[in-house]
Amino acid sequence: MIPIIAAHRHLGVRRCCRTLEVAPATYYRAQRPVTARAPILRPSSPRALQPAERAAVLDVLHAPRFVDLAPAAVHATLLDDGTYLCSVRTMYRVLGGGRERRAQRRHPAYAKPELLATAPNQLWSWDITKLRGPGRGVWYALYVVLDVFSRYVVGWRLAPRERGELAEELFRWCRGQQGLPVGAGLTIHADRGAPMTGKPVSELLVALGITRSHSRPHVPNDNPYSEPQFKTLKYHATFPGRFGSLEDAQTYCRAFFRWYNTMHRHSGLGMHTPHDVHTGAATARQAARAAVLRAAYGRHPERFVHRVPVPPTLPTEAWINKPSAALLTSAGQ
Repeated sequence: MIPIIAAHRHLGVRRCCRTLEVAPATYYRAQRPVTARAPILRPSSPRALQPAERAAVLDVLHAPRFVDLAPAAVHATLLDDGTYLCSVRTMYRVLGGGRERRAQRRHPAYAKPELLATAPNQLWSWDITKLRGPGRGVWYALYVVLDVFSRYVVGWRLAPRERGELAEELFRWCRGQQGLPVGAGLTIHADRGAPMTGKPVSELLVALGITRSHSRPHVPNDNPYSEPQFKTLKYHATFPGRFGSLEDAQTYCRAFFRWYNTMHRHSGLGMHTPHDVHTGAATARQAARAAVLRAAYGRHPERFVHRVPVPPTLPTEAWINKPSAALLTSAGQ
């Protein structure tokens, strides 16, 4: 503001303001003397409680009988006793806001899982879904273990009901099929259902040196791989509304998971199958696709704009809740 005051006599206020990118109103406002304004005193409402009445209401609300009750419950109880102190809204106002007064359990703060996989058999996700049986109230429990990086179904089991021991058997079988030694650096992620957090599964994972990870309560995004896989299962054109028996459901699941692993081309895998990505065969297929596209470009370059076409890229990493930049950098080194 000082340069404007010094130069405006020769150049003009607006020209100086335009040069310094200052609004003229800002300059003129700065020239006015600052005057303190007296606070506006508003008369209190004739309906307002007197100080003694407010103190009486607070004493009642803080009494041991009412300290854990909501103002609405206090108001109703006082009416049943033949007493009226004030309205429910006035009780909230006297208390200073709508803060919860009742003694309630405080849930622990669950940490957000941040998991990263850069190759198969580093991070698995597992969950249980229900398949409708032949009659009302008959459901079968389908256990599925999925590799997060390749989306490959490592193993599955079907049972008449949920059992923690069945999950234990499934994990032992999956580990043997993949040839993973104890302490192989594997992490298994699941939600917080009873079979996932039960003692049989927990003790097994500890014994095998497998790191456990769980979703936060009521946060479906913490398990973003098992849930879409179940949707692929149940929205498939051949999925029946009901299964006639447990053997019928097993026959269907056996055919479905064979198709899913070896024939289903996954958009998140560059349109490769989970089996090819899990076994490493996708790299050779990717090179063959690129060669086909280069040959097509050589025959008709006018049909392609700007460059030689390339196939969709293969994934180099997969995560649950994208980890911090430091973890991504360390994983890439």
